[in-house]
Amino acid sequence: MITPEALLSGWRGRRFLLELALAAEAFPADRFTTDTPLALAVMSAAHALDPGQGQMVVSFSGPGPHEMPPTATAESVATLLETSRLADVDQGAALRVLADAVANARYWQEPDGSDVLAAMPVVRAALGRMARHVAASVTGIDWWSAPLDRADQHAVTWEGGQREQAPRAADRLARWRSDIAVQEARARAYRLADPEASWSGEWWSTPPSDLLRTTRSLDRFGPVGVWLVEDAMSWERAVTHRVATPAGARVYEIDGPGAWAALCRAYPLEVTEQKRHDWYSTTGRYGRWLLPDWSAVAVDHDAVHLTAAAYLAAAGTAVPVEDDIASVIAGWNPDETYWLSDDARPGEDGAVWVRADQDWVPGA
Repeated sequence: MITPEALLSGWRGRRFLLELALAAEAFPADRFTTDTPLALAVMSAAHALDPGQGQMVVSFSGPGPHEMPPTATAESVATLLETSRLADVDQGAALRVLADAVANARYWQEPDGSDVLAAMPVVRAALGRMARHVAASVTGIDWWSAPLDRADQHAVTWEGGQREQAPRAADRLARWRSDIAVQEARARAYRLADPEASWSGEWWSTPPSDLLRTTRSLDRFGPVGVWLVEDAMSWERAVTHRVATPAGARVYEIDGPGAWAALCRAYPLEVTEQKRHDWYSTTGRYGRWLLPDWSAVAVDHDAVHLTAAAYLAAAGTAVPVEDDIASVIAGWNPDETYWLSDDARPGEDGAVWVRADQDWVPGA
């Protein structure tokens, strides 16, 4: 079960709660508006807190003069949140707001202004009311904490891409392991040890992206893999294929930060030199970093599944592994499963999905 504490502990969980409050205010019973007091206050306060606010251009659309709202503070945002609407958290509403929270994730630089705002103690406390409301809304989010749905998995191919024969998982993982070792040695030789130095590289902590990846589907909304995408392109069309999963597949469930830390302890791979700068930027932590060695994980597990609840609680945070070592869940999408073996197979017949405003709907 998702808990209020878990939602409030993570960058993406807090962002979900903030976006849900904004959505509830924007869709009252008889009209749609984006100029609510809460929306204007969040826009102003987030702009002031954004690390890049001196390098960004903010534009406003809609009727009337387009001016920067009066300067708001975290305290004024918190006051508005204390009395904001608590809309029904049905499956569609939760999915749309979660998609926004996922799309705004970034692990190669500091969290954006809205994330910083939601993490301010006074705002975080005010979001507790929304967190309790969400945690009690079981019907719309019951899948967040569910393990892999072995009977209902789907792979996504985005527009412009072709579903190609994936490399043998064992070969791909062996190559990944070799590449990581090369990158670590190169970073040790050429990068500065100062975590604030201007360096960046591969900030994600996923297995190789060209392995088979799947998610469940949600009734009429289809596979969540078309909805929930970090660092997404502006795709308007996707084809999904149902994936047959073996009944005996050994699946490691990442259902919270503790499960991720345990995976890192069981299959440790140090990546301090190559991750130091990006992960310092996104977490503010200076120290040693680990990844799970996915090539070693594959010896004991056929797949690794990240629940949506774990994503909201832990993505982008510094997850303690040992006293002086931590890790980061970065680049994963909620409910995503990476297949570390070749036993799961996509079917031949695909289903087309197209973007229609905020939603993904069946297409021709």
